[in-house]
Amino acid sequence: MNILDLANIDYSARDRFDRMYDEIRDRICLLDYAPGKRLSETELAEEFGVSRTPLRRVLVRLESEGLLRSVHGVGTFVTDVDIKELEQTYLLRMELAELSGKLSPAPPTEEILSEFEALTARAKELQTNPNAREFSILIMDFFLTILKLTDNGPLREISERLYMQTTRIWLKSLFASVIDLTDEVIIFNREMDDILTALKLGDLKAVSLIQKAHISMSFTRMRISYQNVENK
Repeated sequence: MNILDLANIDYSARDRFDRMYDEIRDRICLLDYAPGKRLSETELAEEFGVSRTPLRRVLVRLESEGLLRSVHGVGTFVTDVDIKELEQTYLLRMELAELSGKLSPAPPTEEILSEFEALTARAKELQTNPNAREFSILIMDFFLTILKLTDNGPLREISERLYMQTTRIWLKSLFASVIDLTDEVIIFNREMDDILTALKLGDLKAVSLIQKAHISMSFTRMRISYQNVENK
């Protein structure tokens, strides 16, 4: 079944590539494809209604971004994630978050403010009914929306790539009960409230510093929680 309707004649080759890339990347980042899973090129090509050649281009890009690993003669596998290996990536994400308020900051339009208000409403709903998967989707949507606050293309590209590398360790920690879902939802609601307040003031520097602080605290909570698990 071609779930993305890639046979649509209005799609260019680039459109098809982007849609396949986004779909497979999201499945990896949301743990629909668990670490270690072997991906079948034949099954994916059939699912997306394309030949294996364009699919392979997508898989090669995902491998270059650290989400897949190709073993010659064996297959393509989803990579695993480890908090110790990702520490440097988190540190870089913190610095990039601050840079977003300095390099070509884009004042929020009414449309973007509305998007953040909708995200805040979703966060409030999850505070009443926590759900790990829905929370993960919300955070991903939040991150992709906040990228719109800078017009610096390379900064957006690098920030998105690093986010996708680290998001799985957070979700993996939730599913393993290393960190508490309810606590994380409450903390995220505070972050959303602070960011929305700063956005309404037009203070993009404050937005970037709030985001940097929350990336730092999120990593610190996970690191401490993993240390506690190891020490038991």
